[in-house]
Amino acid sequence: MAKTIYLCGFMGCGKTTIGVKLSKMMGRSFVDMDDYIEKKHHLTIPQIFAQFGEQTFRQYETEAIRELSHQGNLVVATGGGAMTIEQNGTLAKQNGIVLFLDAPFEDCYHRIAGDSNRPNAHSRTKEELLELYQTRYPLYQKNSSYTIDASDSPLMIANRILQLYNR
Repeated sequence: MAKTIYLCGFMGCGKTTIGVKLSKMMGRSFVDMDDYIEKKHHLTIPQIFAQFGEQTFRQYETEAIRELSHQGNLVVATGGGAMTIEQNGTLAKQNGIVLFLDAPFEDCYHRIAGDSNRPNAHSRTKEELLELYQTRYPLYQKNSSYTIDASDSPLMIANRILQLYNR
């Protein structure tokens, strides 16, 4: 069974866009972890945050990583906070490869500003998001197998990941 590839990084770094391209190139199934959690719990991410809080959502992410790690041969776009938790990074690395998509804050911010489906983005100012980005950045690095420069086009980034994976 081929190892699952987990893409992590800040909100708006391109995990889903790159993940879809990469999964097609590799002939693998793609899973957006937020979508997976929404389907499993029959609630949107904003509803989970509102009804149960962020801590419960983070527990759902850990469950999702555990469940997906047993399937193998996937490309998974994790949530923006999933790999800030050491347990999640450890779990994902035991059963796959974790790639940190390192995109500049301004690029991420431009993509997420005003997105009501992102509770952590929607409720914060640009300055607060920058602070969150700076807090999460070293955690992404620590809990990943590799850091990938995510400032190119999604296709170029997917090609770079494919070359790395095939080494």
